[in-house]
Amino acid sequence: MSARGRTVLPAPAPLRARVSEHWTRFVIASAALTTLLGLGVWFDLRCRRIPNVLTVAGLGAALVLRGVLGVGALVDGVEGAGLALLLSLPAFTLGMLGGGDVKLLVAVGGFMGPVRLIGAFLMIALVGGALALLEALRRRALGEVVSRSFAMVKYLAWFGRFGYRPTLESQGAMTVPYGLAIGVGSLVWWFAAGGSL
Repeated sequence: MSARGRTVLPAPAPLRARVSEHWTRFVIASAALTTLLGLGVWFDLRCRRIPNVLTVAGLGAALVLRGVLGVGALVDGVEGAGLALLLSLPAFTLGMLGGGDVKLLVAVGGFMGPVRLIGAFLMIALVGGALALLEALRRRALGEVVSRSFAMVKYLAWFGRFGYRPTLESQGAMTVPYGLAIGVGSLVWWFAAGGSL
C-alpha cells in the first residue's frame, strides 16, 4: 500500500487484538451504564422514584465488568461506589437528596471509579443546578429560591443554629427529578473522560 509515496504497513496482529479488546470493553461498559442511567431517568421522571432492583443490578454489573479486568479494577469500582456513598450521604441525611438518587450515584461510582467520580459529581451538580434554575424560572419563583438558598447556606455554615433547613418534604419545596441530572451529568463525563472501566 502506498499513501503519498510512503509505504504503510498494517498494524501488528497483537496491537489490533488489544485495540479490538479495548473497544469491546468500552462498548459493553458504555451500554451497561447508558441502560442503567436511561432506566433511572425514566423511572425518576415517571414515578419520582428509582427502584432498588435497578440500582443494585447497576452496581452489580459495574463490579462484574470490573472483576473481569482484574482485582485492581474491581477495587477501583468498590472504592468509587464507597466514595459516591460518602459524598452523597450528607445531602440525603439533610433531606436534600432522595434514597434512590443516592443508590444510583453509588452504582455510577462503581462504573467510574474514585478518580473519575469527582469530575462526574461536579458535572452532575452543574446539570442539577441548571435544572433547578430552569424550574425556578418556569415557576417564576427565582427570588424565593435564591432567598431559601442563602438561608440554607447560613444553616449549614452555622451548623443548624440559624437559617433554614430545606428537605424534600418542606412546605413549598421546589424539587427537580435529580435522576435526570445524575443521568445526563454522568454520561457527559463518562464519554468526555474516555468511557473505560
